[in-house]
Amino acid sequence: MEFPPIHTWIPCDKRPLVIAGPCSAETETQVMQTALALSRIPCVKVFRAGIWKPRTRPGTFEGVGSAGLSWMMRVKRETGLLTTVEVANPGHVEQALAHGIDILWIGARTVVNPFSMQELAESLSGVDVPVMVKNPVNPDLSLWIGAIERLQKNGIHRIAAVHRGFYQFEKTSFRNPPQWEIPIELKRRMPGLPLLCDPSHIGGNRSLILPVSQQAMDLEADGLMIETHPDPDKAWSDAAQQITPEQLADLLKNLVLRETTGSREFEKSLEELRHEIDLIDYEMIRLLAKRMEVAKDMGRYKYAHNITILQLQRWKELFADRIKKGSKAGLDTRFLASLLQLVHEQSIQIQTHVMNPPASSEDEK
Repeated sequence: MEFPPIHTWIPCDKRPLVIAGPCSAETETQVMQTALALSRIPCVKVFRAGIWKPRTRPGTFEGVGSAGLSWMMRVKRETGLLTTVEVANPGHVEQALAHGIDILWIGARTVVNPFSMQELAESLSGVDVPVMVKNPVNPDLSLWIGAIERLQKNGIHRIAAVHRGFYQFEKTSFRNPPQWEIPIELKRRMPGLPLLCDPSHIGGNRSLILPVSQQAMDLEADGLMIETHPDPDKAWSDAAQQITPEQLADLLKNLVLRETTGSREFEKSLEELRHEIDLIDYEMIRLLAKRMEVAKDMGRYKYAHNITILQLQRWKELFADRIKKGSKAGLDTRFLASLLQLVHEQSIQIQTHVMNPPASSEDEK
């Protein structure tokens, strides 16, 4: 199913399309002060604000609720900006649409639950409203795709994905590490799907918003959703990851928007490099196939001598040796560790199959 280009439902003549506004709508004064300042920044086309806030624990600020929707109506009326709010249940949808909200977005904690997504999708059946779908909290591409498909099956076609990073138990400099390979794969599987980036939630720190935004632009994201507040340090939620409208304007001026194509000479040189990568990839495939053939021979040999498949000490030594050599060769250790683990798992699977072959039809009789 085709996706209408985002510029057909959010008028914008050039990248990046920017959606900006506070994490939470706190007061009418705060909302209007932010919106008026943002309306003076040409790239900003949509005003965002959290009305209902999904919080981990009760007792923290959970949003002003439906009272904030009238403030959003005023924003639209006095600034001309489109408006968007997060919805998490059919009741939110009904109230948002009744107040003329232009675009709905579905947050990471809702996308992770297929039951909630189905309820939301059904509540939108027959409603011609654009919907933005943030990635689920955990790095599960199928959940993200499934949420989009549920909307499509209920007649929603103006859809955009919003990449806001993924939860990771291991602490990093990011609040939600981007794991760029996941949104890239999403775009491969769903061609034409508009993709926005939320650098505020990825970074969790205002100092990371510019570098994350730049990387998103370099990967051809269609736009950015950036949390903006007139006095970020006093924000009632997510203070560390918000910037002022003035800082947003400076950030946008500093973004480098690279070309998607180059001169004939550039394209010729690039094609030569691509050809070189193709040859290396083919060689890697040949070597991996050869490695698995050796693994199959090892499985047969172990079976003949009644030896266990997993030789843990050998695997530990091999892993440490390859990481050391790869590091010296300039390879990223996390990438190499993941690759080695995948190869090892496939090798174990092949040896297991050799040592435990499926019963033949004669045996079954």
